[in-house]
Amino acid sequence: MASEKGVMLLDFWVSPFSQRARIALAEKGVEYESKEQSLLDKSELLLKSNPVHKKIPVLIHDGKPVCESLIIVQYIDEVWSDKAPLLPSDPYQRAQARFWADFVDKKVFECGGRLWKQKGEEQEVAKREMTENLEILEAQLGDNMYFGGETFGFVDVAFVPLTSWFYSYKTCANFSVEAVAPKIVQWAQRCMERESVAKILSDPKKVYDFVCNLKKILGIE
Repeated sequence: MASEKGVMLLDFWVSPFSQRARIALAEKGVEYESKEQSLLDKSELLLKSNPVHKKIPVLIHDGKPVCESLIIVQYIDEVWSDKAPLLPSDPYQRAQARFWADFVDKKVFECGGRLWKQKGEEQEVAKREMTENLEILEAQLGDNMYFGGETFGFVDVAFVPLTSWFYSYKTCANFSVEAVAPKIVQWAQRCMERESVAKILSDPKKVYDFVCNLKKILGIE
């Protein structure tokens, strides 16, 4: 890995948003210091670095903070441009990649949260919505290796951390991603063949343990 001075990531082990930044840094071969944060007792460094949203991840490069995971990934791609790009060079294709990454945030992540938080009819609604969302993404993926075609890129980085939560969806909501979107599962397996992904993604059963503890804390058990 290329050694870089002054690169720090404020993150949290199970956060898919933090994992996006870690994967992007790994893809670019950037060495960095990881500072694990407490989500309940937020550090002064976190509050100072992200005073607006007060949340992780935050990339601090040469003392300057960059916030919001997708913006962080784009920043990493632009700063360390000597390595294989994560975003396409074509403006239209780049806009499309940003669109689908935004879709993952607004549709898949949000819906996934409702799968493990809710019960009864509300959970059934979330299951129907998640099915539709994954079918849309599966159609976008098509027969390609990755969302960027033959190249691992921005949408893959945005989406792949959420695959660690698929086991929780199945266990908490009896929602099988493999049953509704088998190509997505196959894509996730291909991504796991990359060192940058395999070393960073959380073990699905550890994610499930985290979800169970979080439900108790939130009083939704």
